[in-house]
Amino acid sequence: MVLLIHHAVSPYCRKIRIALSEKKMLFVLKDEEPWNLSPDVYKLNPAGELPIFLSDGNVVAGNYAISEFLEDINHEVRLLPEDVKARAEVRRLTEWFDEKFYREVYRNIVMEKIHKRFAKGLAPDSRILKIGLNNLNFHLEYIDWLCERNNYLAGEDISLADITAAAHLSIIDYLGDVPWDGYRNAKVWYSKMKSRPSFKDILKDNIKGVLPAKHYADLDF
Repeated sequence: MVLLIHHAVSPYCRKIRIALSEKKMLFVLKDEEPWNLSPDVYKLNPAGELPIFLSDGNVVAGNYAISEFLEDINHEVRLLPEDVKARAEVRRLTEWFDEKFYREVYRNIVMEKIHKRFAKGLAPDSRILKIGLNNLNFHLEYIDWLCERNNYLAGEDISLADITAAAHLSIIDYLGDVPWDGYRNAKVWYSKMKSRPSFKDILKDNIKGVLPAKHYADLDF
């Protein structure tokens, strides 16, 4: 059995869930609240961070380690291209969203709206939110530019880069904060991602205490 310890608010956890589904690997989810982690999490990962992947006695922690592990154990569906240059580009874009997008957008929007509320009982700081929303436009412009040139972000086929970007954006889209109408190519790309079977359960996610935007599960939005 494959067990994934996760939380719906984490883009890294969503990323691994989508990757597992793309690879058609069955898995069971165990939900944890990042602001109230159980002792079991620290036993499995001393860093106290999600996601954590358990299978056949293997414990793999962290989204980078799990992503690479999945590529090593499942060759039927490749999310990293075999070509060296293409693989480097996928890894570059994956890091872009996991590091730069997370730092400039996710942290300023989702941490303010959700983590701050449930972890500390505080209202979001409008100044920080504005910074995140302004930064989001820059990243959407980049996605739009990439999708004008390729079928997917890193080329003609879906890759870990697309999964990573969509995982991050899906949480912000849940909150209704993505201005899709201003970015046609990015909107078409995200619609393709939403329509994939691997995204089906992501669109059913429910963040406790926070209702999704009306268009969130609409494949055509």
